[in-house]
Amino acid sequence: MKRIGVLTSGGDAPGMNAAIRAVTRCAIYKGLEVIGIRRGFEGLLEGDVIPLTSRSVGGIIHRGGTVLRTARSERFKKPEGQVEALDRLKELDLDGLILIGGEGTFKGAWALSERGFPVAGIPGTIDNDIAGTDVTIGFDTAVNTALDAVRKLRDTASSHDRLFIIEVMGRRCGFLAAQVALASGAEYVLLPEMPFDLDHLCKKLHYARRQGKTHSLIIVAEGVMGAQDLAAKLKDTAGYEARVTVLGHIQRGGSPTAFDATLASRMGAHAVKALLEGESGIMTGSLCGQMVAHPLPVAWEEKKPLSDEVLSLMEMLSI
Repeated sequence: MKRIGVLTSGGDAPGMNAAIRAVTRCAIYKGLEVIGIRRGFEGLLEGDVIPLTSRSVGGIIHRGGTVLRTARSERFKKPEGQVEALDRLKELDLDGLILIGGEGTFKGAWALSERGFPVAGIPGTIDNDIAGTDVTIGFDTAVNTALDAVRKLRDTASSHDRLFIIEVMGRRCGFLAAQVALASGAEYVLLPEMPFDLDHLCKKLHYARRQGKTHSLIIVAEGVMGAQDLAAKLKDTAGYEARVTVLGHIQRGGSPTAFDATLASRMGAHAVKALLEGESGIMTGSLCGQMVAHPLPVAWEEKKPLSDEVLSLMEMLSI
């Protein structure tokens, strides 16, 4: 193996640049050339590439987003698009490809692997919904970004005796919402993994009011319902008027935390090592603090549930 490519695809996540830097510098250390593919699979199809050197990836470890940029590609989802992508990889004289992203990115990587091209995936998504790893790149930063906003909102809620509903990201999993709720001391959290009982929520709010609590925070994962919809239900059902804040894409931005920058660097190095050792169709992961490799389909075929410990803790803390 003499020349590899690296790309980012899907939603951006803090720490992706740290992973690009680690892939580039570790590969060069091992005697490989590195080509950066811009705008994900779409950029691959269009041949939008740049050579990466140790110097060109200097000063990016602290930056949010991805210097290679990212895009979604409808063309690549079709078999003819995948064949075209393979042709592009051959034209670029690449011997392997490292892809940084989430489930959709990994499915694209698997399609290339099934056609015989060596690939390794690095899990980068703030949702933390990739099985095979305890945590994904960007999750820790997103939690802290959302937590900072929630803490500021609590100041306003307590000052005005208000009920606030804060919507965080998380379509199919509630890792982000659960962590933010636990760390912020929220009174209630709505997660995709747990059934939502409006009557129970109203009873909790009534009970808190009788106990003299003048303000409350509700964290809702976007996959359960929109914050505006929940506010309307509470007003219609219990007469509660809530203020709504949707954090949205602010959760994806910002410099990565030390944890994310370190995790991304370790995963980038491990992905290069895996390719050099002849592995393909794998994703890197971190389990109990150790770097591991799993077949890519683990990412979407195995369910990654919230731990029983977290669910039990939320119950004991009456969240």
